[in-house]
Amino acid sequence: MVSRRMMGTAAGLALAVVGSASLGAGPAAAQAGETTFDRIRRTKKLRSAAVIGAAPYYHKDLASGQWRGFYIDMLRMLAEELEAELELAETTWGNAVLDLQSNKIDIFFGLNPTPKRALVVDFSVPCFNNAFSFLAKSGFQAKTWDELNKPEVKIAVDTGSSQDQVVTRLLPKASVSRFKSADEATMAVQSGRVNAQCLVMMLSLAAKKKIPGMDVFVPSPVFATTSNAGFRREADKTWRDYVNTWIEFNKGLGAVRSAIVSNMDLVGITEADFPPGITL
Repeated sequence: MVSRRMMGTAAGLALAVVGSASLGAGPAAAQAGETTFDRIRRTKKLRSAAVIGAAPYYHKDLASGQWRGFYIDMLRMLAEELEAELELAETTWGNAVLDLQSNKIDIFFGLNPTPKRALVVDFSVPCFNNAFSFLAKSGFQAKTWDELNKPEVKIAVDTGSSQDQVVTRLLPKASVSRFKSADEATMAVQSGRVNAQCLVMMLSLAAKKKIPGMDVFVPSPVFATTSNAGFRREADKTWRDYVNTWIEFNKGLGAVRSAIVSNMDLVGITEADFPPGITL
């Protein structure tokens, strides 16, 4: 027979076990639910990622393993402001959004804020403007978008990019070839399979410097996208708001522009290479 005293003792022991388990799980539970901003402040670690072969945005010296590029400089400045250590992983333009969604990284610089991406991640204010342009072999030019919007004009784009979206919207009559990467699309121009490749200005100027016999033109009217930072979507917007404040402050100081201009030498371009009327 179980006495009341024995039942009371057992109940007390059960409560003690539950209580101790709750106390032990407290910090872990709090950390599991903490915001990105709070985690960065607690751990003093800022996690981001970079893309190999994406100069002047990102450039990795394969001999030393060191990263350069204007978004690398901006990440370092941001980490210093936060008194945090910058931790860099490698990613691709296509995987960056997935890395944010899966909480592998806290921020990724260099995303164009397309409506499709905005369904799953948040964006910062713009870091700079990037006009849409075309890379073509010398001799092929178009002054307007209407001149390109013809069935006989063959255009190359990298699938799912902002270039793909703008060509789909503005050149519905053109013959569009879609490739897995921007490099493959550039090769199509080189081989003569297409007339031109749609690229944002920074990338088209870089390609022109690398490949002999190429020209860059910007059809009228000028359409542009912006280059922004991306964030994992969370209810608390403190992290996004902080980065927005940081970007605007450093744009006002000229630090963002300085980071961009000083790294354009990675691809051999200067501001003088920009077509008349086109600015960052």
